[in-house]
Amino acid sequence: MLVGLFISALTLLSEKAVAQVRGFAQQYPRALFLLCPLGLAITVWLTERWFSGARGSGVPQVKAALAISRDLKSRRRFVSFDIAVGKVILTNLGLLSGASAGLGGPAIQIGASIMTALGQAARFPPHYLERGFILAGSAAGFAALFSAPLAGIIFAIEELGRSLEEKIGSLVLTAIILAGMTAFVILNHYVFLGARQVLLPPGRAWLAIPLCGVVGGLTGGIFSRLLLTLGRRTAGLTGRRRLAWVLGLGLAIAWLGDISQGQTLGTGYPMLVRIVTETEPISPWYPLYKAAATLATALSGVPAGLFVPSLSVGAALGADLHLWLPIAPFSTMVLLTMCAYFGGMLQTPMTAFVLVMEMTDTHELLLPLMAAAFIAAGVAKLLNPKPLYDSLTEPYVHALRPSA
Repeated sequence: MLVGLFISALTLLSEKAVAQVRGFAQQYPRALFLLCPLGLAITVWLTERWFSGARGSGVPQVKAALAISRDLKSRRRFVSFDIAVGKVILTNLGLLSGASAGLGGPAIQIGASIMTALGQAARFPPHYLERGFILAGSAAGFAALFSAPLAGIIFAIEELGRSLEEKIGSLVLTAIILAGMTAFVILNHYVFLGARQVLLPPGRAWLAIPLCGVVGGLTGGIFSRLLLTLGRRTAGLTGRRRLAWVLGLGLAIAWLGDISQGQTLGTGYPMLVRIVTETEPISPWYPLYKAAATLATALSGVPAGLFVPSLSVGAALGADLHLWLPIAPFSTMVLLTMCAYFGGMLQTPMTAFVLVMEMTDTHELLLPLMAAAFIAAGVAKLLNPKPLYDSLTEPYVHALRPSA
């Protein structure tokens, strides 16, 4: 229930933050070039000074915490009640700075942090403290944010746990149910997105599955490759060079927000809803602009997730594909490409198709979504043999080895 409360606070505050910064951008567009760099720099400084474990998406930290065995004190640098509070505040501060920040990764780390802290305080049995509370909290945070309980379970298995022990399986399910119910009562939504009726007519429309799968997997894989490559090259920056890098990324975010008329600012959820539920045309350049803004935000180190911005990029990419090759209905190509981009970026095909299916309530597209997600993950693997979050977790695990 506490996880559900925290995720509700994160969601409600983010909606206000995004509305504020987009309204500010419309009224004072040139002021973005001051707001974004300075706001981003302040958020990064606060994060590294007070909440170093809260930087980035939060998923690599959770995976690193799972890799720590029998040393529960060392986990506090990655999952703790302080980090949960800091993640809510700093993620929204980043959004107020114009960052293209998602809430998925923060929700996962917040959930893991709260349940781990409460489990330690209540002195639960060791098999719960070792992995159970981290997996349950992560899945609960994921499910509460997206109103997708089944996707929360799949994410816990596919990305974090790889397997669930019988003893902690019921703990994960209980956490998901209570967190999801709490968030539902506060936020009053179950289906995260309400998609129009989607169909995949027989015939050439089925060619949309490999098309969307390959394009989504390729573009998602390129995004991950750029994030990993640029992240490694700039990881050693300190002092003035680090400050200059963050300020430069802030200027890039401001420029993208300016040329897109504010569409790249924030989580991307309003654009995602617009693409999935409405028929109004969008700029064909939006996927590129949004992906670039998300990349700049992730490279800066501010607490920011990738899930919702990536879903927005994938949906817009599907709209572009339909514009260029309308071989299937618009909504179908949007959902297939959204699923493929997400699955290709993270190489988590099961989470991708279950999440999109639950968010949009489109069970009739189960098999096409599944096929597109697995095609995309296979294509992305050609570019990145190791999944994105596995690669991002390595520095955290490596830093722990000398003290082990």
